[in-house]
Amino acid sequence: MAEVKIKGMRCQHCVASVTAALEKIEGVSNVRVDLEAGTARFDADREIPAEKIAAAIEAIGFEAG
Repeated sequence: MAEVKIKGMRCQHCVASVTAALEKIEGVSNVRVDLEAGTARFDADREIPAEKIAAAIEAIGFEAG
């Protein structure tokens, strides 16, 4: 299970947006976003570059880190 920190989430709509963005990445499954912790956890069926995850998050207006 991989985990990424996300800055800028404030509501359940943010959670849904991040979940959808990560689920669009080929090989990512079981996405779980925790609003209070500011994290997203997911399974990956192969090695996915951190830059690709960060780009998906940043493309919808949040900061990965």
